[in-house]
Amino acid sequence: MTNATQPVTFRLIVKRTAQAIALFLVFPSALLCAFGRWHHAYMIFAHLHALAPGIVGNLIRAAFYRLTLRDCSIDVNIGFGTIFGNSGATVGRMTSIGSYCMIGRAVIGPRTQIASHVEIPSGRYQHERNTQGKLQGSIHGEAVIGADCWIGASAVILATVGDGSTIGAGAVVVKDIPPGAVAVGNPARVVRLQSGGA
Repeated sequence: MTNATQPVTFRLIVKRTAQAIALFLVFPSALLCAFGRWHHAYMIFAHLHALAPGIVGNLIRAAFYRLTLRDCSIDVNIGFGTIFGNSGATVGRMTSIGSYCMIGRAVIGPRTQIASHVEIPSGRYQHERNTQGKLQGSIHGEAVIGADCWIGASAVILATVGDGSTIGAGAVVVKDIPPGAVAVGNPARVVRLQSGGA
């Protein structure tokens, strides 16, 4: 159901009240890091909020990232120890992210499930060198994970994962995965296209 058609129940009232309290509690830290624009301050608060335990921690992290990421639904579950290292990330509604994940500049679609210990380090990197061959900087890419995906534990995502795809535990995605695919291995390779996949 969408927000517009979701019936008002006691459970929903309690949930929205808890989310409002969480937003109120994290507002000072979001303000102190200029709502994600001051990177060093943002990272301090991202690390602090990553350590809040249990359901309270989930509410705190969802509220903090709602206020600091480029776009993040309040209706997400972000596990203990998970950190968004880049405030340019976006997270869709009803997404669930496990514990101890490291996420950079990424677009994560709605209803996607990400297991624990997953790394999404801003997609592909391009390193720039000067005329003497010395490294002078990097251009960060953007990892895109579509809607309704499942990302297995300890996977590393460096490329696009299409809608409805499944990435096996420990897989390293270095090439784009089409929608509706099952991919496993290092480097990840497509082993099956699910019904409805390309």
